[in-house]
Amino acid sequence: MARQTRAQRRARRAETPAPDGASRARASTQQQQQVARPAARAPEVGERRVPGRGVKNFVGESWAELKKVEWPRQNQLIQGVVVVLVACIVVGVYLYANDLVWKRFVQNVLLR
Repeated sequence: MARQTRAQRRARRAETPAPDGASRARASTQQQQQVARPAARAPEVGERRVPGRGVKNFVGESWAELKKVEWPRQNQLIQGVVVVLVACIVVGVYLYANDLVWKRFVQNVLLR
């Protein structure tokens, strides 16, 4: 359902008369609240829930969503793997160097 424009909402409000003693703003607020609430469906007496149907729907919807995914090509995949490996190596070297510095600091300064 398409959203209404401001002009369309104003025209709709102008067409509907305000109730006795109520302001037009209050009437439009009440109308919006009535429209916003969906009607609750009452469960029927003989209706039963079929076990496993929820799982079947979930799998079907998941499969449909996976068909919409744009999967990376081989060169994009290789570039992504290289970026991750380089980042891991840089962080690993930084942590190793930091560990060596703090190891010497703790042994020579704090434990003396």
